[in-house]
Amino acid sequence: MTQGFDLVEGVAAGLEDRAEAWWFVEDFARHWVAPLTDTDGWSEADLVAAEQRLGLRLPAALREAYGLFGRRRDLTASHDVLLCPADLHVDDLGVALVFRHENQGAAAWGVLLTELHRPDPAVAVRMDATGAPWQGWLDRLSVAFVELVLSESLHAPADRSDFLDALDEKALRLVEEQYVQLPFPAYPTSAVTGGSRWFAGADVLLREDDGAVLLVRTRTVPALDELRAAVPGDWLNA
Repeated sequence: MTQGFDLVEGVAAGLEDRAEAWWFVEDFARHWVAPLTDTDGWSEADLVAAEQRLGLRLPAALREAYGLFGRRRDLTASHDVLLCPADLHVDDLGVALVFRHENQGAAAWGVLLTELHRPDPAVAVRMDATGAPWQGWLDRLSVAFVELVLSESLHAPADRSDFLDALDEKALRLVEEQYVQLPFPAYPTSAVTGGSRWFAGADVLLREDDGAVLLVRTRTVPALDELRAAVPGDWLNA
């Protein structure tokens, strides 16, 4: 791992504690993307305006995430989109506050209105069609933001990211043998129902979806070449 930052330890800590989640995002940005700055978050005035428009109080975890890195599109909107405060809205069923959309409208993420009083509430996901029910996703908003930042980071420039479709059993076994599985709870992505698993190695981040596809991001260009050699296959960007 990069000196002074261990991706595996950072994720594990961030999944256990809300404050540690924000420390993880800050460290991950510094070592893997670009350091956070004082202008990367939305202002208190922006968040208050959203609350007044909605007639709702935003959960503490949502306010903290938006205030720290909510404007950093490379961390929050490389593929799917974290909504800006002015676009936060209650869904058409009137049951959830929506804060994120899948890039083609195939899913939305939100917090049930009955959970808004909690500092770090559970997050639900809603697949596709208008009128579809909300389903449980991750049990804490801070955990969802750790997942969000990691997922968005997978959509990096082609010299540091890649995609392996039609993941076979041999390739999956190589991933399981050579990389450390991150301790995320079981959860579905917006694209699959079988769930996702995260893995990490030295300067390497991987997400396996439904045992079928593998998305990877590396901190350096050489690390991507080494990963392709460790897990041979028909890589999209090779």
